[in-house]
Amino acid sequence: MAEGLQKRVQQELEKLKSIQKDFQKSVSGRQQLDSQLKENTLVLEELKRLESDSAVYKLIGQVLVKQDLEESKQNVEKRIDYISKEIKRHEEALKDLEKKQDTHRETMAKLQAQFQQQIVKAAAKA
Repeated sequence: MAEGLQKRVQQELEKLKSIQKDFQKSVSGRQQLDSQLKENTLVLEELKRLESDSAVYKLIGQVLVKQDLEESKQNVEKRIDYISKEIKRHEEALKDLEKKQDTHRETMAKLQAQFQQQIVKAAAKA
């Protein structure tokens, strides 16, 4: 009986570790998106400061290509919108993973309590 319970504890621990790993990946992705959002927000602010006849260049490969100011603003705004949506998606995934972690932690605590009770019972019989 104790062996079966110990296996269940081990399996639950493995599931918890897997979820924690996914959680860390998602946190890392969220942080990367945050930095991209800040960078693009700064770029947009700089583009808004420019005069309408200012020259704007975009780096494509190793070449700077002249680009229309309004087109540049629109591209950066679209990028900001996309990044914001990705951040929301990551936040939802993080909430879901947090709930899963909590569930597995509760299950682990219950299984460990059962395991300890069995050890006490076995010690009392001996």
